[in-house]
Amino acid sequence: MPKTIIAIILILFVTACEPTGKLNSNTQSIQDENNPEVNMSLITAAQQGETETVTRLLEQGADIHAANERGVTALIAAAYQNQVEIAEILIDAGADVNLQDVTQQSAYLISTSDGFLELLQLTLEAGADVTSLDSYNGTGLIRAADRGHVEIIKELLKTEINIDHINNLGWTALLEAIILGDGGLRHTEVVRLLVEAGADINLADSTGVTPLEHARQRGFEEIVNILEKGNQ
Repeated sequence: MPKTIIAIILILFVTACEPTGKLNSNTQSIQDENNPEVNMSLITAAQQGETETVTRLLEQGADIHAANERGVTALIAAAYQNQVEIAEILIDAGADVNLQDVTQQSAYLISTSDGFLELLQLTLEAGADVTSLDSYNGTGLIRAADRGHVEIIKELLKTEINIDHINNLGWTALLEAIILGDGGLRHTEVVRLLVEAGADINLADSTGVTPLEHARQRGFEEIVNILEKGNQ
């Protein structure tokens, strides 16, 4: 066989083999990206604050929106543990701060109830929806008032959040601070902040009991003073 023909055959053979190798590589990459184990590893690493692992898994194509059986994404897992650095990495990579798990918790809502100020600021900067509601149909403001998170209240009052929103218990943030609060310094300050921000101090609960009446029933004298002055 002439040498020219042999050379042509060899060139065609090598050329034909190259795409097959590339196809296999691309196929493997797609399989890795859609690998549930990789996605679950991202959620676990986020929860545990393993920054290097999270970064590596994202670079390998882990799905940032993947969730476990409870609807918990990597960002929600990080939020539960107040892993702010991890949360920032995930948000920068496109994680949704408003996405909620099966219990209606989002990274934003978790920060309001658990008093995670830095995380709250991060989610607000990333477009947190302050109208989003939890499983009690409550806002982040109500959740923070319930727990006496003064700094969270201050931060939320800078937004367009509805200060007089009523949850499915029939309570506003003001009512919740009184009914579920202990009348101590933190809850008293929360009441003061809400009243100064324009909360309706005459908005009663579902049974017709006003914030002032609730405060009197509980012997919260300082809160009573704040509410009485607000009525003047």
